[in-house]
Amino acid sequence: MTDLTPPEHEHSDIVDEAARWYATTPRDFNTPGVVLLRERFGLTALQACEALKMANLIKARSL
Repeated sequence: MTDLTPPEHEHSDIVDEAARWYATTPRDFNTPGVVLLRERFGLTALQACEALKMANLIKARSL
């Protein structure tokens, strides 16, 4: 088995926090998700995309 190294499979606490926030916040925004997360949490575009992916998984599990 190949050992994966960052950044492929490492999530930072801020990405987790952003995902939880996005998954639990009502959608009253006029700003796209990536832009919103980058501005609010200071994420890179890649981190924001990962947070959105995680937020979608969080929402899917709660249904």
